[in-house]
Amino acid sequence: MSDVAPNAHLEELSPAPLWRHFRMLCNTPRPSGQEEAVMQNIIAWANDKGFETSRDQVGNLLVRKPATHGYENVPVVTLQSHVDMVTQADGDYDFTREPIHTEVRDGWLWAKGTTLGADNGIGAAGALAILEDDTLVHGPLEALFTVSEETSMGGASELAPDWLKGRYLLNMDSEDRGEVYIGCAGGVHVRIDETFSMELAPEGWSYIDIVVNGLQGGHSGVDISKQLGSANRILPRALLAISEALENDALRLVSYQGGQMSNAITRAANAIIAVPADKESIVEKTISEVANKVKTELAVMEPDVNLSTRAQSASSATLSLADSLRVIRLLAALPYGVERYSDELPGVVETSDNIGIVSLQDGQLKSDVMVRSLRDSAALDLSTRVEALARLGGFEPKSSSFYPGWVPIPASPLLSRFEAIHKEIEGHAPEVKVIHAGLECGIIGAKYPDLEMISFGPTIKGAHSPSERVDLAAVEAFWKLLHATVESLAKSPLPA
Repeated sequence: MSDVAPNAHLEELSPAPLWRHFRMLCNTPRPSGQEEAVMQNIIAWANDKGFETSRDQVGNLLVRKPATHGYENVPVVTLQSHVDMVTQADGDYDFTREPIHTEVRDGWLWAKGTTLGADNGIGAAGALAILEDDTLVHGPLEALFTVSEETSMGGASELAPDWLKGRYLLNMDSEDRGEVYIGCAGGVHVRIDETFSMELAPEGWSYIDIVVNGLQGGHSGVDISKQLGSANRILPRALLAISEALENDALRLVSYQGGQMSNAITRAANAIIAVPADKESIVEKTISEVANKVKTELAVMEPDVNLSTRAQSASSATLSLADSLRVIRLLAALPYGVERYSDELPGVVETSDNIGIVSLQDGQLKSDVMVRSLRDSAALDLSTRVEALARLGGFEPKSSSFYPGWVPIPASPLLSRFEAIHKEIEGHAPEVKVIHAGLECGIIGAKYPDLEMISFGPTIKGAHSPSERVDLAAVEAFWKLLHATVESLAKSPLPA
């Protein structure tokens, strides 16, 4: 895809090389699983620079640049980022064809009504800018660009063995200036995929669309402790209340749609139900009661939450009464949020889960519960309990896509070097942290156990939602830290 008119203002920002590459990323559609266009852009650019490129079996890309003359024998540094992005929009938006339109507001870069893709586009742009910087003194460099991070960690999970040459890996997928991460949560998905027979509701039944919206959404790991509302908790609560008000024998589910990404807290959901026409008033009364309770409970964190109904004129096939109740009870019973805080790291979430995707269309039910934990055993335990709960309802869940956590090494020489550089540039040492999210470091580290790794990045707020924005001053600081760290590892190699 050619670099055309959209986002020309990005090239007026500093540091110019990084923003120039980020412009290319914004102008090139890159939803998870559809990264080939952006990979081809990077390959064409690398070939023009004379850099070596290679791909592995799942499409990850490795770009290598030789060392500055005289620094050929220092350890290889791997710059690592993912090129895919979460695709969330306030309205209809074709992320497979349209660019991301950006604007600067009060020192932050935003997208117009969509996710920005600063997660992890800023990291990828930073790696490209480092590779093209001919003023930088560096040892051998390799930049690893992975795919499908946002949906499954698939690129890192299927990373080719014996491919990377790095001794140090700089992951650039963290989202807070002044922090460096040395550990992260692992995770596992619990999915349900089942088909139900459909039938027509009896004559004289009415169809009602129940809608939950107005929620903030956010990252299902980083933001899970903020007590944000999830539409996939609120809507099943309302459906269960309606079912009980109707004494469990007069509600049929037609459809349900909540969430598009397993790692995003669900901002909106809707379900179409069928009920006897003379029971509509009970539905309206129940929805009003639940709405008042939800508004009260979430008044501080979700002041704009809304639960409402819309009449549907057209009749549709429905699940049976029994199957409707099974689905509603399952969704209402699924856990959501923080399961446990860490004993060793006060204030840090150890284990959590997110009901990221629920879809019922034409009798096909699909759901995805994403479990995270700093302890692999705890993640697997919670996923097993979610499976057991689903089986009580007669469903056949399957756990899959397990990825390991990243065990912290506080005594890492690489961390000590970065702390010193950070203090010199920022005037203070960084906070050393562990993140309740799935950085690819855990997976890559399991495949390449001799790698020393840290993760850092600029301040990004609202990741995985249309409120995503990146702090421009933090990007400048990130660039200085990245540049200085790469140069320091060449000029003053760490002891073996």
